[in-house]
Amino acid sequence: MSTVHEVAALLPAPAELRVHLRALAFLDATIGDDPQFVDHTFDADWGPDQEAALMDNGSGDDFSVLFTPAGVLIRGFDHESAMSPYGTEDEQVWPGVVDEVPVTLRPLLDDPAFVDAYMGVSRVTACLWRETGDTAWRTGSAIDFPAGNPDPDGAGHLFRLLTHRSPETVRAHFEDYYERPVPLDPVRHVLAGHPVTPAITAALNPAAGRE
Repeated sequence: MSTVHEVAALLPAPAELRVHLRALAFLDATIGDDPQFVDHTFDADWGPDQEAALMDNGSGDDFSVLFTPAGVLIRGFDHESAMSPYGTEDEQVWPGVVDEVPVTLRPLLDDPAFVDAYMGVSRVTACLWRETGDTAWRTGSAIDFPAGNPDPDGAGHLFRLLTHRSPETVRAHFEDYYERPVPLDPVRHVLAGHPVTPAITAALNPAAGRE
């Protein structure tokens, strides 16, 4: 079974995660041919002293990684999960998922972007956090996951590119999504956080390079 508990052990420190998420957003925007179909974005001005890395696959699954002075909050939503508020009898967040989120980060879950306006409930099936100065990622410690599902909260597939960060894995993802070859060396260059040059952009997408 893959859950937020396994994800927490595989995530890098916040600074490294931020670099990786910015790289994913750049790669998605550059390799893609249409901004409407980009999955990964990064908003450096999400709010006062806040940055947001966002993923929306267009099929009902999404995640947000919010960077704030108080720490980092990761929220994931798998629309097919039995833990979704849409699938529970009381239409509430699954018990234990967000109960232990510290008060310094809890207000981030109430952002209108992540709340179902009709139900008045946060769209979340998986949640992780790390307060500034902490040395590890935290999750709900007493979540009773539904049985019979290898990925009950969706964390395994939602955060796959955050836990499996190799250039080969990232390239394979974008090749599959955009259905065309993607050169490995430029992907490796971007993921390493090196400055992006016109040559790198052109190698990832010749049409974008000409523009």
